[in-house]
Amino acid sequence: MSVSVNVNVGEHEAAGMNRAQGSGDGENDEVLRDMREGDTVAPATVPEVSVDSRAAVNSDAPGDKAPLPVRHPDEQRPNPGWSLSARIAAAAASDDVPQERREQAEPQEQEQGQGQQQAAGVAAPGPLTDFDPQPVSGYDVRASQAPPAPAPAPTPAPAPAPQPPPGAAQAAPPMPQAPPAPPAPAPRPRPSAPALVQPTPESVPTLDPRLALALGKPAHGDSVTRRTAQSLRRLTSSAAQDVAEETRVGRELQQPVATGRVIAVTSIRGGVGKTTTAALLARAFNHYRHDPVLALEADAALGTLPVRLGAESVRWSVGDLAQILKPSMQLTDVIGYLVPVSGGGWLLPASQGRVGAPLDIRTYRKATLALRRYFGVTVVDCETLPGEVARTAMDTAHARVVVAPLTAEGVGGTRVVLDWLARLPHSALASTVVALISATPDPNLDLKTATAHLRETGVSVVHLPYDRHLAAGGPIRTELLGSATRHAATRLAAESLQRAVRAR
Repeated sequence: MSVSVNVNVGEHEAAGMNRAQGSGDGENDEVLRDMREGDTVAPATVPEVSVDSRAAVNSDAPGDKAPLPVRHPDEQRPNPGWSLSARIAAAAASDDVPQERREQAEPQEQEQGQGQQQAAGVAAPGPLTDFDPQPVSGYDVRASQAPPAPAPAPTPAPAPAPQPPPGAAQAAPPMPQAPPAPPAPAPRPRPSAPALVQPTPESVPTLDPRLALALGKPAHGDSVTRRTAQSLRRLTSSAAQDVAEETRVGRELQQPVATGRVIAVTSIRGGVGKTTTAALLARAFNHYRHDPVLALEADAALGTLPVRLGAESVRWSVGDLAQILKPSMQLTDVIGYLVPVSGGGWLLPASQGRVGAPLDIRTYRKATLALRRYFGVTVVDCETLPGEVARTAMDTAHARVVVAPLTAEGVGGTRVVLDWLARLPHSALASTVVALISATPDPNLDLKTATAHLRETGVSVVHLPYDRHLAAGGPIRTELLGSATRHAATRLAAESLQRAVRAR
């Protein structure tokens, strides 16, 4: 049986709820004032209670009071810090507050919570349920959020320009600048003289093509009989002495030089083998030395040095190269004007095979002084004595080779030249070597007598025997030279270089 009762919330209960809630404001305070004024709550259904139970509850005896009811651990208990809606929800769970009052209080609480959250800048949550965590009164939601980023420091405004005091005199305005003067006209460059451009000479063959075709097979320097005898002699004799002599000569030819050495070759007349001797010296130096060697022709009267060295054509001459030589030129620049020689070395002819102006002293000195720093050894084929260039070459060279034929007049004339060299300020005889050449296989002058006559002046004498390969003319091929001629040419080169190195 159910009994319908009217529950009136009195001042005592309202004061207790007010103390649990604290001093509120807004809609919650209005609800509490309504409850204090005696508003009634909708009747609730109260379960039937027996008489014995009622008497036990109202009993004032200490022993007669019933024990406190035991709550389940999962049962919700009202928290003093909960809001009104939370307490109403807790009371509804325990059937202490009527359902109608709960429905009336929930919209008001939701509106109040939304207003507070909007004022705090927080989004309003949805309606609370029994499964949502309940907020605790007095807890600031903004405290749990990350602190806002600090505002950027204000940029200080630029200080205003200082104003002059009212009584100060005003500064005079700046004077207007005068217009810039027009630039002075640039001086006209004076017309310079046009640079002289050296025309490139044409290439000229050293031999007429018809004569080159008419040349026969070059002969060997030694006859067949002599070569056979030399082969038999090498089988029966020891080769140790020959090897030792060649080693000594090779060392002398390979000795280093501080600066380029110039060796001048001349004679008392033409046709005695002066150019042939110069070509043999250039071949010997090219064979033994590792630095570049130059063969320079200073005889412009139809010299034959290019032919003896095997050059097929010539282009630049000593006079042409002397006009364009500069101290800044490198070896790679210079050799572009020279003629490469088969077997090594370089050639600079005096002419292009034509009769022209003779080589002057100034051109010769300029060419030799400029070229000697590029080459270790320079062999100069001079003109015959007593030409001016020949005399200048004999005076300025580091070593001299005077070619003399093995004839009475040839040896006598050479002795006169040696006496002239002895009268020079610097002792030129100490650096002079005489090449005594046999032009025929059977000379009519005794070799020992001629050699002793020339050595009386203090010079060294080297005999170059007759050689069929040299006597035939044309290009010199070292492999076709006679054995005695090859050894004599090597010894002559060693003697001249030894004296050139000693010279200062």
